[in-house]
Amino acid sequence: MWGDLFLTFLFVLGCLGIGYWAIGQQGAGGNGQSVFAQALAGQDLSGEEADALLLVNRWNPLPEGYVPDLVEVPGGEKVAKEAYAPLLEMLQQAEAEGLGPQVVSGWRTQEKQQSLYDNKIGEYLSQGYSQKDAVAAAEEWVAKPGTSEHQLGLAVDINGNSYDIYTWLQENSWRYGFIFRYPGDKQSLTGVAEEVWHYRYVGKKAAEVIHSQGLCLEEYAAQQT
Repeated sequence: MWGDLFLTFLFVLGCLGIGYWAIGQQGAGGNGQSVFAQALAGQDLSGEEADALLLVNRWNPLPEGYVPDLVEVPGGEKVAKEAYAPLLEMLQQAEAEGLGPQVVSGWRTQEKQQSLYDNKIGEYLSQGYSQKDAVAAAEEWVAKPGTSEHQLGLAVDINGNSYDIYTWLQENSWRYGFIFRYPGDKQSLTGVAEEVWHYRYVGKKAAEVIHSQGLCLEEYAAQQT
């Protein structure tokens, strides 16, 4: 009897072990690697970085006819080729630290940006704002089409499984060539309210300077002229 119970106990433990292993493999992409590591493997990532410092904001629109060379990241969003490898390396590290990172918005078409812009204006109009005030309020959060970094393919919105992802990104994104693009205390310069989820690829050299000196991209660009 006790022998049968012991064998049953071992069987249950074995099933549980297999179950947990399978869950871990699924989350890691099925072969022990994270989905980000798998996406990096075997890719030609020799993209140009000439546009990494291109300043796009409400005062500096996207160059006419600009089309980035895009690569799809895990989850389905797309980014410019030069930002792909650094982004996945950053996400891979964040994942290793249990933060559950996910790119929820990457490159956007003109049509997509227009839709987001119109919807945000509509939200304020429904709250009783005048047309003029609704546009002004909306543009603090959603860039007018043609002036959004998302249309460059160099900006990403990243969420995670807790607010800790944003703290981690602010402390570590520069190591991978990304910057916290819209700090709250730089709104008068960026024209955008604080967005803790929005990160912009500028390359490691520029990102280190921007981070260490507490600059925004507008300030850094001014230093380079």
